[in-house]
Amino acid sequence: MAVDLVIDIENTPGALAEVAAAISDAGENISAATCIGPGERAELHILVPHAEAARHLLAISHVAVTREREVVVVEVEDRPGVLADLTRKIARAGVNLDLVYVATRDRVVFGAADIAALRAAVR
Repeated sequence: MAVDLVIDIENTPGALAEVAAAISDAGENISAATCIGPGERAELHILVPHAEAARHLLAISHVAVTREREVVVVEVEDRPGVLADLTRKIARAGVNLDLVYVATRDRVVFGAADIAALRAAVR
C-alpha cells in the first residue's frame, strides 16, 4: 500500500531540506515529493516506502505529518501521451482525481476519494 504523507511546512529556505534530512539520515528513501504553496506556508506531499517509519523520524525532528492517505502508484513508460492515456482511462471509469504527482523511476502517483475505483481503473 502506497501512502502519501502531507506535511505543513513554513515556506522558508531550508524547510524542505530539514524534512528530507530527517528522513534520509535514518536511511529512509523519498520515492516522490511535491510541494505547493507560494505563501508563508506550503503543503509538502511525500511518498515513502515505510510511512510509519517516516512519521516516527519526522516526529523526532519535531516535524508533524498533518494528513496521510492511501494513493495509487502506477509505473509508466516515459514518453509523450502516457499521462493523457492513463487519465482518460481513469476518467472513463468515473473517477475524479484530486492528487497527481510524478515519482522516481517513471511512476505517477494518483489520489482520489474512491481509492478502490481508482485502483480498478488503472489495472
